Amino acid sequence: MCCFLGESPTKVRKTIKAKILELRKGKEELLRREYENWQRYLHGDKTAPLYSATMQQAERLLRKLKDEVKPNKEYPMILRRDVYRANTKIAPYWLKIPIYGVRGGINVPIKTHEPITGDMVCREAKIIRKGDEWFVYIVVEKEVEERSPKSILAIDMGIRWIATTVNSNNPRPKFYGRELRRVKGRYFQLRRRLQLKKAYRALKKIGHKERRVVNDVLHKISRAIVNEALENNSMIVLGELKGIGRKDRGRRFNRKINNGFPYHRLCWFIEYKARWLGIKVVKISERKTSKTCHKCGGTGS
Repeated sequence: MCCFLGESPTKVRKTIKAKILELRKGKEELLRREYENWQRYLHGDKTAPLYSATMQQAERLLRKLKDEVKPNKEYPMILRRDVYRANTKIAPYWLKIPIYGVRGGINVPIKTHEPITGDMVCREAKIIRKGDEWFVYIVVEKEVEERSPKSILAIDMGIRWIATTVNSNNPRPKFYGRELRRVKGRYFQLRRRLQLKKAYRALKKIGHKERRVVNDVLHKISRAIVNEALENNSMIVLGELKGIGRKDRGRRFNRKINNGFPYHRLCWFIEYKARWLGIKVVKISERKTSKTCHKCGGTGS
């Protein structure tokens, strides 16, 4: 049975990805029209017809971007939480999307990569077009009570292994990152060959693919680390990443691969997954995680 700290729960957020399932031609045309009007509005065409609440979101985004909108870039269409609805009456989930000039908007079926449970509140949704497919990124929020830890899981970010964990209950370290080095090495060699051929379009394409593959590996690593903390009822101690690249003194090939290691992304994945489960996360100087005692989690004097 888990114990908890604190009298009041903490609100945490995360993003759930969903795919918009096959649409009838009429709905797809309406969605495409609203999405393209959103792009026109962001790129300076203030006459582009948009649903009023969506237009307000566009203005908020423009203020955030400080009018530095990149030419030819498509931006996710942001829906305010009070104008879209997700429910489970017919399909697993339905999303109500407001459309300019269409009373009640349109309802589209979506398939999420994980369930939206009853303890979650939907805060915001972003619609993205990728080729001929449509995706929705839904920001959800819930209240969690922080667990009372019985041990410390220290995480050291390194060169050979992107992450090494040591639990104060178990002096045996665990190493993560073999698959990531293999992926980064393969794509590094592929990019180098394409650069010699000046195949810039192919370079851009494999860059997107590499990021997807790397993200998948990082999610697996972060999930394994958080599960380790959960199983041992541990708090997580993460090292701050200042100057980590200066550790590298290896060959040029290894240096280029290691410099491209997504340390910050992995830390973010670990942090949000842990907080979602009520696991406490503390950040300290990276050098201190390397000196953490295997048995007690202390750093000595």
